[in-house]
Amino acid sequence: MNYKGEILEGFFIKRYKRFFVDIKIGAKVVTAYCPNTGSLLGLLNEGSKVLVAKVENPNAKLKYRLEAIKDLKTFVGINTSLPNDIVFNAIKENKILHEIKGDLKKEVKYGKNSRVDIYASHPKADSFIEVKSVTLSREKNLAEFPDAITSRGSKHLLELSNMSTKGSNCFLIYLIQRDDVDRFSIAKDLDNNYYENSLIAKKSGVKFRAFKCNVSLKGINIIGEIKIDED
Repeated sequence: MNYKGEILEGFFIKRYKRFFVDIKIGAKVVTAYCPNTGSLLGLLNEGSKVLVAKVENPNAKLKYRLEAIKDLKTFVGINTSLPNDIVFNAIKENKILHEIKGDLKKEVKYGKNSRVDIYASHPKADSFIEVKSVTLSREKNLAEFPDAITSRGSKHLLELSNMSTKGSNCFLIYLIQRDDVDRFSIAKDLDNNYYENSLIAKKSGVKFRAFKCNVSLKGINIIGEIKIDED
């Protein structure tokens, strides 16, 4: 998936008010929109190289959008609005999750006031797919989720568990926006409740899958599935 808008390189200065970051591009400092409400643990280091998109909307208050931050030698995508489309298109093009059959839709209501990221209707069994964006890596070759407490994430696990027990095919997809990892694990020390709910989901039949991506000036592309550590 290609980024929307021209991509510029710059250097991270600081993040504030959750959605704002100051970036140095050439000789000037600009304020960019940060499309990620998570903690971005381990990534917000002053001086780190970043990728920033020029916003094409003339009515936008901020003319730049942060897309990726470099962690050592690897760009890490931080835009949480992209993973759903990346996974949707990959399923549609039969690149991943070949077992999913049926017509695909996005943002379909289910459960108790929830919307599933991707839904596939099929006469034999519907499929419900939740997608989580992953940026955290505290240990070499290991990606982790979440990077902070996520009550919303726990809610999605329980919703999927309920649908799975009713006979639907349910998936939790971790889209890792970096390519320097070959394993994935739940960060139970950061959110033990999420970890416990992930165990409930697994026992209910929810399938957990993790895919890593290459992040570059050109965009973000899935490059392979990686192993999920057993609990």
